[in-house]
Amino acid sequence: MARVLLIVLDSVGIGGGPDAARYGDEGSDTLGHIAEACSRGAGDREGLRKGNLHLPNLARLGFGLAAAGASGRVPPGLEPIGPLAGAYGHAVETAPGKDTPSGHWEIAGAPVIEEWGYFPDTLPAFPAALTEALTAQAGLPGILGDCHAAGVPIIERFGDEHVRTGKPICYTSADSVFQIAAHEETFGLERLYELCRIARDLCDPYRIGRVIARPFVGSAETGFRRTSRRKDYATQPPGETLLDRLVTRGRPVVSVGKIGDIFAHRSTGQEIKPAGNAACLDAALTAFRDLPEGGLVFLNLVDFDTEYGHRRDVPGYAAELEAFDVRLPEIHAVLGRGDVCIVTADHGNDPTWTGTEHTREQVPILAFGPAVRAEALERRKTFADIGASVAHHLGIGELERGASWW
Repeated sequence: MARVLLIVLDSVGIGGGPDAARYGDEGSDTLGHIAEACSRGAGDREGLRKGNLHLPNLARLGFGLAAAGASGRVPPGLEPIGPLAGAYGHAVETAPGKDTPSGHWEIAGAPVIEEWGYFPDTLPAFPAALTEALTAQAGLPGILGDCHAAGVPIIERFGDEHVRTGKPICYTSADSVFQIAAHEETFGLERLYELCRIARDLCDPYRIGRVIARPFVGSAETGFRRTSRRKDYATQPPGETLLDRLVTRGRPVVSVGKIGDIFAHRSTGQEIKPAGNAACLDAALTAFRDLPEGGLVFLNLVDFDTEYGHRRDVPGYAAELEAFDVRLPEIHAVLGRGDVCIVTADHGNDPTWTGTEHTREQVPILAFGPAVRAEALERRKTFADIGASVAHHLGIGELERGASWW
């Protein structure tokens, strides 16, 4: 029996999906555009980087070739040197939207079929009935924001008024989300979480995918900054997932990063939630070393998305990719005979694109381990092929959706 380490590089898309035009994202390419910007020297910051995007370990796994399958070109600097070290391919999302839950759920074999609900880009953005119910049930003096916004600017805009009035900052985006930002000290962290639980129930009739708690600290004088104590309150996955199947078969599951939140804490086993990509990868490797046979460690590395994609920080995103690449030998080192690591993504977030939202993109599939043959997996018709392949490798039967490449 074997084990699997499944790593989601949150937002590391590799080229627009076939239906990207429907979402206004035709031509988006997170990895490709970052690599091209690096090759031009665009956006360099002293001490971060010089020259081409440097991802030799990922390139040997077929990262550049996977990107070529999706976009038609190998990004600059990602040509593999020497023999390939794993199987590579790319996958197309079938679920509508371009958000985190639907991407992860489809990876786990439960793609969303119905459209999510979204709040319009109007002022106000939220239905009056929703706002009135939220303020009444939570005992609030009102809300601030009530609009489409990026997280950092809206906290800078309303942070001081929030502290003075006690009104939480509520905002949304092009994703199916209701986000609530509040000061950890003056409003209270637990009070923010309870407010989000109330909002979760109220958002269900509107088919909103996530309610997100966005705590922050600071003052108008010193500046406000978000903390790592974010929480996502997701609706339940729409069907049986890979995690459900593993738990019903008595297999060990360890969820690292925001996986627990994404799956509404259903069948997520032991949950570990450190702050930052490096700490999350540390925790995942430690958990994998102790993982019994037949188990899964499921890791999300969210900093690519939250710290660099949404903030349109090209050099920061590039540096984070390079930081992950450096750690590939550590991942190889924990894989025993029969073990497999799969690296993928859940959507795109092209930092060169307009706006600050996710982009509808294809995602990479990089599979490696001592017994994994170097081969092209070509284009997979659904992210669910990833979950199906994990299920096949772990011997827990076929999932309802997806086809194993093994």
